[in-house]
Amino acid sequence: MKKFLKIIAFAAIFPAFLAGCKAPVAQQSGKEDIAYLLFVSPNTYAGKKVTVSLDNQKPFSVQVVKEKKSKRKGTQYGIKTGARHIKVSYEGKTLYNKKIFISTQEVKQIILP
Repeated sequence: MKKFLKIIAFAAIFPAFLAGCKAPVAQQSGKEDIAYLLFVSPNTYAGKKVTVSLDNQKPFSVQVVKEKKSKRKGTQYGIKTGARHIKVSYEGKTLYNKKIFISTQEVKQIILP
């Protein structure tokens, strides 16, 4: 009878033990689902902070870089991908007001006057 109980206990515990052992699974890594905005200006607004509103949400402040330095020193701002409405203003004056489509990992340069 003891041998029979040991077999039943083993039969109940062994599958639970094997369930914890899994073969390694290959992980897939893709690009992060984010896009970037870079604000540049040839002269007038370079070095200044402008206010940006995305899809009529809470506005935030960004630093504008000179167009020649944008490849090396520009601050990129991460946003969600897809169709977005961007409004850029400086001291109450609207500088840029467009609807754009931006893809994954794309860096969109917003060129201000």
